[in-house]
Amino acid sequence: MTPIEWGIVGLGLLGAFFAGVASLGILRLPDIYTRAHAASKSDTLGAVLTIAAVALALQTDLSTVKAVFLLTFMFITNPTAAHAIARAAQDQGIEPWTVEDGEGER
Repeated sequence: MTPIEWGIVGLGLLGAFFAGVASLGILRLPDIYTRAHAASKSDTLGAVLTIAAVALALQTDLSTVKAVFLLTFMFITNPTAAHAIARAAQDQGIEPWTVEDGEGER
């Protein structure tokens, strides 16, 4: 395998790992605020790494330019959307989870 192919595989695997971490965070975390954090951080990183692998695989093509634009768009909009969701939850009066809420659940 060439170094470019190793890079594609590495970026793809890292992207899949962080997407899995985001999925696990959304399933396991207790409230909307922590879930939004997991979605905005890990999912964005996973998607960006995966699209970077696609851009590296396409190399010098018009599709590479489109992949880079998509990468930039996702890097900006995913955290912004998570912030808007958390802000809407706060405006609706949804209280964050606290340690007192979880006592005795073990």
